[in-house]
Amino acid sequence: MLCASIGLTALFMAVPLGYEILKFAGAIYLLWLAWQAVRPGARSPFEAKNLAPERPRKLFMMGLLTSILNPKVAIFYLSVLPQFISPEAGSVLAQSLVLGITQVCIGSSVNLVVTLSAAAIAGWFAKNHLWLAIQRYVMGLVLGVLAVKLLTQQRSAA
Repeated sequence: MLCASIGLTALFMAVPLGYEILKFAGAIYLLWLAWQAVRPGARSPFEAKNLAPERPRKLFMMGLLTSILNPKVAIFYLSVLPQFISPEAGSVLAQSLVLGITQVCIGSSVNLVVTLSAAAIAGWFAKNHLWLAIQRYVMGLVLGVLAVKLLTQQRSAA
């Protein structure tokens, strides 16, 4: 999040056209994610799967390394943050940091709740297959709407 915020600030200051390019690339990425959710044969990320048991330390390290090294996290920040940043409203870095820190806090809280209730959630989804399909289509719709909003958003003049 910090790297994305600093990078966005540098990009927007050095190359004003960079904002438009990043906005377009982010919208394309969101449309791709939306398609992955609703395409024929897609599976819900909440669909239960049988996994071999692992030690808690190994699972924690796998999760930590996945979070740190996952390029999708950076792409997410670079595709979503710009639509909520207005260079005319002040420091792009400050706006990026506030948005990023807010997302990290909310995301960590949600992930903690999901982790603590994962078994119950998986069991519920295993019994309610309709909700797996509904979740996929709602996720695809939300991502598609965000992409269209991003593509149609006009940058106000400074």
